[in-house]
Amino acid sequence: MCGGFTCSKNALIALNILYVMIGFLLIGVGVYARAASVVTNLPIVGGILACGVILICISLLGLAGAVKHHQVMLFFYMIILFMLFLIQFSIASSCLAVNSVQQQQFAEHGWKTVPPQLRKQVQDSFLCCGFNGTTTSVANINSNTDDEEPSCELINRECCVNSKDPLCHCEPCGPLLEGKIDYAFKLCGGLGIFFSFTEFVGVWLTVRYRNQKDPRGLPSAFL
Repeated sequence: MCGGFTCSKNALIALNILYVMIGFLLIGVGVYARAASVVTNLPIVGGILACGVILICISLLGLAGAVKHHQVMLFFYMIILFMLFLIQFSIASSCLAVNSVQQQQFAEHGWKTVPPQLRKQVQDSFLCCGFNGTTTSVANINSNTDDEEPSCELINRECCVNSKDPLCHCEPCGPLLEGKIDYAFKLCGGLGIFFSFTEFVGVWLTVRYRNQKDPRGLPSAFL
């Protein structure tokens, strides 16, 4: 009978198995990105791996509580999952609510805080120099100071290989990254909203499952 003890138990187990698979997927993505040098920024890779490990640990707690119908395990699982729902829903809503001007402000702040090696990698990939017009001029002035801003001299040569203009230079990276930044915000917000509602379903299933009595009639089944 769907809606009974067995149905709630199986649904909760299936949901946590899905979370375990997603956790392993996150770990695999982080390991692949590091091994293939897709992402060279170690904090990003570490954050992906940490999310995967934490998700697996929470899922294992939920699996153990669902299989044993353990009230204490289910209680802590419910509390942790509800806190994750609130945090993830708030962050996802913020990502969807950010307008283009705020996106550019966040991106420019991130551009200034990332290591020069990562900025150089972006400039080499998109054939651009600096983030906007201001940072481009600063970059050209400080072309010999590798600690502050990567040099744009080689990039400008590639951009202006067919140009006879002596003042030719590459475009700033900000306008070129605008579409990708907007897509990243919308993607993160959409996925965050989707998975936050699965967490809310998990909390609802846990509350329902905790309040149901084991039909086997064991004396400790509801303790």
